[in-house]
Amino acid sequence: MPAFEHFSNHLPATEDDIDFTDIEEKYQVPFEEGFDTIIVVDNVPIVDESKKDKLLKFIKKIFKNAGDIKESGINMPMEVNPETGDMTSKGYLFLEFETADQAIMAIKQYDGYPMDKTHYLAVNRFTDIEKYSQIEEEYKEPEEENFVEKEHLRSWLTDPQARDQFVLYRGDDVVIFWNKKLEPPEEVHKRNNWTETYVQWSPLGTYLATFHRQGIALWGGPSWNKIIRFVHPGVKLIDFSPNEKYLVTWSNEPITLGPNGGAGTPFGPDDEGNQIIIWDVHAGALLRSFPTSTNADGAPNKITWPMFKWSPSDKYFARITPGQQISVYETPGMGLVGKKSIKIEGVKDFEWAPISDKQNQDKKQKEELLSYWTPEIGNQPARVTLLNIPSKEIVRTRNLVNVSDCKMHWQSNGDFLCVKVGRHTKTKKSTFTNLEIFRVREKDIPVEVIEVKDMVIAFSWEPKGERFIIITTNDPNYGQPAQAGFTLRTNVSFYYLEKPKPGKGGDTVGTANFKLIKTLEKKTSDAIYWSPQGRHVIVATLRSSTVFDLEFWDLDFEGVSEQKEFTKADPAASLQLMSTQEHYGITDIEWDPTGRYVISSSSVWRNPMMENGYTLWDFKGLQLQKHLMDKFKQLLWRPRPKSLLTSEQKKKIRKNLREYSKQFDEEDSIALTSVSKELLAHRRRLIDEWNAWRKRVEKELAEERERAGLPPIQKRDTENMEIIEEWIEEVVEETEEIIED
Repeated sequence: MPAFEHFSNHLPATEDDIDFTDIEEKYQVPFEEGFDTIIVVDNVPIVDESKKDKLLKFIKKIFKNAGDIKESGINMPMEVNPETGDMTSKGYLFLEFETADQAIMAIKQYDGYPMDKTHYLAVNRFTDIEKYSQIEEEYKEPEEENFVEKEHLRSWLTDPQARDQFVLYRGDDVVIFWNKKLEPPEEVHKRNNWTETYVQWSPLGTYLATFHRQGIALWGGPSWNKIIRFVHPGVKLIDFSPNEKYLVTWSNEPITLGPNGGAGTPFGPDDEGNQIIIWDVHAGALLRSFPTSTNADGAPNKITWPMFKWSPSDKYFARITPGQQISVYETPGMGLVGKKSIKIEGVKDFEWAPISDKQNQDKKQKEELLSYWTPEIGNQPARVTLLNIPSKEIVRTRNLVNVSDCKMHWQSNGDFLCVKVGRHTKTKKSTFTNLEIFRVREKDIPVEVIEVKDMVIAFSWEPKGERFIIITTNDPNYGQPAQAGFTLRTNVSFYYLEKPKPGKGGDTVGTANFKLIKTLEKKTSDAIYWSPQGRHVIVATLRSSTVFDLEFWDLDFEGVSEQKEFTKADPAASLQLMSTQEHYGITDIEWDPTGRYVISSSSVWRNPMMENGYTLWDFKGLQLQKHLMDKFKQLLWRPRPKSLLTSEQKKKIRKNLREYSKQFDEEDSIALTSVSKELLAHRRRLIDEWNAWRKRVEKELAEERERAGLPPIQKRDTENMEIIEEWIEEVVEETEEIIED
């Protein structure tokens, strides 16, 4: 008995006194395990027993596209209503799917889904509800973080001299420069191996994008620090939305999740196998991924970039499935407009209409316009259609016959659409071109037809203007593989919109039609580069092996004051060739955002055997700088965002432009004076070095003559000599003109 009592004194009094912590730790099952197929659907309408089955049936219908719901996989808790005594739902329910991937898909697709006007579903994982419900009852004030001011991403616009920047890629070096007119460019920032393939500015110049094996990095600010990165292995192409809100990336390597199921990456099960990703630029979040489009046989289509085309407001983006449909998506939800694509048999291409500054400021503007064309199918003619989005209302169609191809060119304000229609005769032995110009702002959208006997190989609208240029050819070798030494013969034609003449009582007589200003015959030009501000244009011969011409044209040249009235009456008199230049091996032309300067360059990517480098010109074709560089690859001007000035402020500036010009002339004069001072100082230093050397040599020579017993050399009276330097400036030519924005 004593032995038993001794043993019992060491036993736990109850089961609660036993320590099972080691066993619990060993066999503990995580809460998340086994519940990853369950989701919680909140904000569901509250119903009674009579409407319960109807509601559950509707819920099943909504979530059926996400995956298979298990049998008896819907659980909607009910409670007694204290007022009526009836059983009613609690406003939420549980859904259990067959797989965890289906549950994730349901959350992505239906979180925020509008069930009706007052009920927007809130869908979450069951495990997240438990996690976020474990909140401490006692409030703890969060620690205050030190404020770190971010750099201004548009600080370059505050440059006192209003200079523009450009990026230059040479060898392994990427360098940002300030443009300094006659002086060599001023280096802003330089990095070695900054990118692996090429660089690209965002549309408004806020970011510089660099390419890397693992994705894209965006840089900016005065220090050029990394702002954000986007993980997309093997990325080859990118495209920003017009207002820089979104970024599209493409890789030829499909996304793979790997053995960790994509852990540590932004990719999920829905992204596997896709090659296109759309990102939120500011948040860095992956919004949606897409596979490469396929044809009717399921084979991948040829890559055309950009693969998605953005509406000017960033609100919509669209892609085409050739011959089948146009899919229009809405941001930021990334879902199809109207939840389905627009089926269009035979559709070949489409373009979004730009919007004017006035439209951009109109907050009531709800519809955006796009155009598309379809070829002839059976007895049905080819057709160009204008379509409103999101209503999908057709606002204009135009039937065409004997069509080989169509190219759509929107004017920068969206006032006109020119459809360049390649046509053939009924026998298909010869081809010609029609320009079908839609006047979008006029009632019923009338169409003007301009018949061109030859093939149009290039078309370009004047920015913010009503003029355009075409390049045509009747050379039978056009379209054939280029032969060594062969140069295509072309004609260049300038067109303008002739305004209707005023009649009696202020009414206009006739309609405004596009008229030919002038045709330049027997040229070799094949490219058109308008100044961003209009008026000035370069007509160039690019990527030829024998001809490298650059022609600088002014379409509003007024000349001397006696000719002004005459030039206003005759547009051809206002067309003036300012300069003809040549750039050996030219491959690219880049206007600066102001339209004052333009750079022509020869890239090693296209012409590895020619002289590579770039040349800076002014808008009149005067060469300002020339730089030959080995391994020169790329040069891009930094874009500028749209001006924040109002129309009234711009008019005031134009009115007082002469006063502003004097101020800038003074600054230029000071800059030249500083250059002159530096040059004079350099010359004085050279003279001092020369005099010191001469004195030393004279002394050595005198000592040698003395040792040799020879008489000393008779010295000149240099003490009383005076050296005078004069800096002579000669004005060769001086012109003063007002350049309108």
